[in-house]
Amino acid sequence: MSNPGSPPASASASAHPDHEHTPLCRSCGAPTTAPTPAPWSGTSDSSPPAYRPIRLPAINAPTNTAAIVLSPVPQPLPVPPAAPPHAFQAPAKRIASPDDIVRFHASLHGRHFLGFVAALSASVHGRKLSDPLPSPPSPAVSALLDLISALGALVESTPPLPHTSRYGNPAFRLWHEKLADSAGGLIARITSTATSPADLAGADVELAPYLLDSFGNATRIDYGTGHETNFAAFLYCLARLGLITESDYPAIVLRVFASYLNLMRTLQDTYQLEPAGSHGVWGLDDFHFLPFIFGAAQLIDHKYMKPKSIHNPDILENFSSEYMYLACVSYVKKIKKGPFAEHSPMLDDISGVPNWKKVNSGLLKMYKAEVLEKVPIMQHFLFGSLIKWED
Repeated sequence: MSNPGSPPASASASAHPDHEHTPLCRSCGAPTTAPTPAPWSGTSDSSPPAYRPIRLPAINAPTNTAAIVLSPVPQPLPVPPAAPPHAFQAPAKRIASPDDIVRFHASLHGRHFLGFVAALSASVHGRKLSDPLPSPPSPAVSALLDLISALGALVESTPPLPHTSRYGNPAFRLWHEKLADSAGGLIARITSTATSPADLAGADVELAPYLLDSFGNATRIDYGTGHETNFAAFLYCLARLGLITESDYPAIVLRVFASYLNLMRTLQDTYQLEPAGSHGVWGLDDFHFLPFIFGAAQLIDHKYMKPKSIHNPDILENFSSEYMYLACVSYVKKIKKGPFAEHSPMLDDISGVPNWKKVNSGLLKMYKAEVLEKVPIMQHFLFGSLIKWED
């Protein structure tokens, strides 16, 4: 209770209008003689105090980090073969809610698609891009490489148009039209390598939409991990048809996917593709995820290079051509300015992991959680007779 004889607080304050409160220590509460600094004013001659955060706000940071850490590591699984006769159909989008995501991952093809990605990753443990392949490229692998080479040639014949925007050169729409016009013929070269090509008649109806969506969206002129996932789905469909087998997996990663990544970098730089659904600073890369998984697998058990080696400019300069992970980090450092820990905190945090095996397993879990379990990404995933939607 207050003392009845004492004046009210307002009266006391008005009785001593010139009284200044003694500054208190923030740690112990004791009086201190240091005066409180005057607030900065726009009329001051000095510049405002500079505040530079160590990292940008975690607006798009993964919110389920604990769940990702505790989740099991996705394991390689065989691709279930699709036996003839086939009933090919134009694939359609089926995912529209979190319940649909759960249904997809509980399905046969939801499990085996992720297992396919894990198997591709496992096939390149300790392998450089220039290493000889365990077996010669199959005809289907050679046809895939020809496909990517042909699409690269289309870039050379479709130069960017003058425009003033930061993103979205409209010439990309012309390139994508050429892709659509040639997709049937390019797919036919792949299916013609089958043991019985007649069994795959009409396969382009189902395969072409996956291929077209593997290189970005022509309307929005953007590209992201959803498009990259559709390329993986295209490869999964080829595996279901028996066109590529497990013995082809090293070539699929080290030759086909590496060529696909190089083509996508060319498209991104030439046509200024906008990142689709980017996590900003809290993503690995504005565009890609899978090359980090495959690249970390390449570096497993490397004698000298550790995850922290990404901070060594000499290592990036000399080995980016051999390891996809290092190539991706080099690209990020080229296009983003400022301290690495600020513009790429996820990659910076991963560099503190003790070995590449842990990096690889963590990225596989993160791919499932941050790509395959996200409705905004998976709502564009396609389902047909080869990747069936189970009601």
